[in-house]
Amino acid sequence: MTAPQRNWAGNVTYGAARFHRPTTLAELRGLLAASRRARAVGTGHSFNRIADTTGDLISVAGLPRTVRLDRAAGTVTVSAGIRYGELATHLHAAGFGLPNLGSLPHISVAGACATGTHGSGERNKGLATAVTGLDLATAGGELLTLTRAADGDRFAGAVVGLGALGVVTSLTLAVVPSFDVRQYVYDDLPWDSLISHFDEIAGAAYSVSVFVDWAGPRAKQVWLKQRLGGPDAGAPPRRWLGATLADGPRHPVPGVGPEPATEQLGVPGPWHTRLPHFRPEFTPSAGAEVQSEYLLPRGRALAALAAVAAVRDSVAPALQVCEIRTIAADDLWLSPSYGRDTVALHFTWVPAADAVARAVTAVEGALAPLDARPHWGKVFTLDPAVVRAQYDRLPDFARLRGEVDPDGVCRNEFVDRYVPAAP
Repeated sequence: MTAPQRNWAGNVTYGAARFHRPTTLAELRGLLAASRRARAVGTGHSFNRIADTTGDLISVAGLPRTVRLDRAAGTVTVSAGIRYGELATHLHAAGFGLPNLGSLPHISVAGACATGTHGSGERNKGLATAVTGLDLATAGGELLTLTRAADGDRFAGAVVGLGALGVVTSLTLAVVPSFDVRQYVYDDLPWDSLISHFDEIAGAAYSVSVFVDWAGPRAKQVWLKQRLGGPDAGAPPRRWLGATLADGPRHPVPGVGPEPATEQLGVPGPWHTRLPHFRPEFTPSAGAEVQSEYLLPRGRALAALAAVAAVRDSVAPALQVCEIRTIAADDLWLSPSYGRDTVALHFTWVPAADAVARAVTAVEGALAPLDARPHWGKVFTLDPAVVRAQYDRLPDFARLRGEVDPDGVCRNEFVDRYVPAAP
């Protein structure tokens, strides 16, 4: 089959010679066994070349759909190509949920976990931490199953695997009882309030997002997602820390109509209809954006905000909006939240390459002293040595790569640059 030409945003043109969408596990294994270079591609929501290859680009979206709930174990096993929006519908109908979701329900479970994608919340961990087991087809066409219970440390190295260990075919996730959430938005938070009350703001709800444009003295919006029955679920005041409760629904990007956004104004609803920012029935924008994200130690949140504010003149002209979130620490080797509670600064840029390049250079220079880790699936230009220095377990991952894929079939230029195989 002819390979897809571009990713969702259109800023990456794939170099694959062939594209495959196998419909059976046997077909997938055969493809891998015969390939000299192969990579899995998810929903195309990565903004760099992490999924690219010069050989065989493989989508698992055609494999048989699986959503197998084990009520006794409190887990669900899903096919790797399933998207969070589809999975969430199945889980909620059965009375279960996931503790955290990303902004978009349109992304695949396997792709999100492999790149360390996350949601928000002081006590909420990234999406990959729900994984308790995974099955992958290795470069030799063999099947490998890893579980947290049986494989411990090795499992922790494989979950955020960047596609370097093979093609994930299914994942088992821990589930929780379904719960309800209501969402409020505040407008025009004074910058001084954000700085003086950052901890209070970040902990004000089950999930919190602050949106800024770096052009003025105020944060544009604060999104509070309250879990019903939680300690933060009280009725919000009309005025809070100088911000005003929104009088209607909002879109995270100022000036964009709110129709694609999940329901606000405090209307309660199931977890999967409130934790994302966007509704699954609305296809995301046609890709008229580029994204970068940097994740830093939680204790350096104020320093990070001050650092970016110092280069705002380079950032604001290329920016649609910047989202600030916090995430709890985890133990997954290549997770951007590995070993430390985290604050994340996510930049949605305009699709203008030169302006974005200047802005990214400015942001990375400003954050350089603060141990920033880039999101694996976003645009960044940090020196590979700087990125590698942020991950204590990277040598262990390199050895794991060598064990699972000794011939380097699942390697590509991106992975080799940032997480090279063991010599």
